[in-house]
Amino acid sequence: MGTLNYTATVSLDGYVADANGDFDWSGPTEEVFDFHVARIQDVTTEILGRNTYTLMQYWQTYDEPDGTDAEHEFARRWRDITKVVASSTMTSEQLGASSDRLVSRLTLDDIRDVTASADGDVAIFGPTTAAPAIRAGLIDVFEFFTVPMIVGGGLRALPDDVRLALKLTDQRTFNNGLVYTRYERA
Repeated sequence: MGTLNYTATVSLDGYVADANGDFDWSGPTEEVFDFHVARIQDVTTEILGRNTYTLMQYWQTYDEPDGTDAEHEFARRWRDITKVVASSTMTSEQLGASSDRLVSRLTLDDIRDVTASADGDVAIFGPTTAAPAIRAGLIDVFEFFTVPMIVGGGLRALPDDVRLALKLTDQRTFNNGLVYTRYERA
């Protein structure tokens, strides 16, 4: 059985994208990227929405000759992760790998089944995709990469109508001021 993790890079005021949909301010430094590479080593399955899946397809075909070792390793690990894509508009022909699975409507039972059948960590990515699981109390681990920036509005990392008790299990501050925090359900 897997562990369901929700990870988000957020502004200090809790947004993953600003009011214009921009998230360029959240791009990782080399130090943070190296941490991400190490962090995903236990991820065997990723649940994500259409937009995030499309964005991450960059790593499915990544083959930059001038890329760093960390970028090549991240791409290799990303390709090995089974993806469950929630989209009512995509077709299975648009999936990037044969191991990827499309669900037209992601239900809580789907999330439970994916987590129960996983051999490692299951990462649910994107606040819209994760919101029902957060509300239902299904998330085992929350990981936040908090960027020292206030963006004033946009797409919130967490839904407004949730109250959960969590315990801090790890934290780290990076040279650029970004703070990583890891929480488990209390």
